[in-house]
Amino acid sequence: MAALFIPLFIDASKLSINLWAFGAAKAVASPILTTIMSLLAPSFLIVLPALALYMLYKKDMNVYTFVIAGVLLYVVSDTIKLIVREPRPCHDASLGLLTSPSACEASFSFPSNHASVLTGLAFFTTNYKYIRILYIAWLILVLFGRVYLGVHYFTDVIAGAALSLVIAYIAYRYKKQLNRFADRIVSKVINLHLVQR
Repeated sequence: MAALFIPLFIDASKLSINLWAFGAAKAVASPILTTIMSLLAPSFLIVLPALALYMLYKKDMNVYTFVIAGVLLYVVSDTIKLIVREPRPCHDASLGLLTSPSACEASFSFPSNHASVLTGLAFFTTNYKYIRILYIAWLILVLFGRVYLGVHYFTDVIAGAALSLVIAYIAYRYKKQLNRFADRIVSKVINLHLVQR
């Protein structure tokens, strides 16, 4: 648990791994790549619902745990953000990042919500070989984009991914119980709705 609070005492803008990552991002920077990375950032708003709908279409009961895990990951990640309160790197003009301080997101940086939510959800693609490959390729690009655009430190992304893998693994391990629980709730809500009609 103490590891979670390390960012309270370490200035992420001074860590050599973060400076190296920003330098690597600048080395490959181009207007086209910047546009692609900017468009990929909100793509989870399409990808996650599409994946959930596909799971429903396939009658995959794991869709319940997929949704529960996604919500849980977001809540845990955002709670940590509010505790740690690390400013985003793009607010530090001295780093000379691609995103200007005026265009920088107002929320906190550690951990990356994109990494915290999206990484662990890859567990739920194990039954779909080609979707899994596409999901992981998309995930890598999205997470690269968070550092490339200067909205997260590399350490924010690594911490978010690690957090995500642990929580999603636990949810995935208990998926049968979570699926049964969620299915009972959904069935009761549907039955109640039908009775009221």
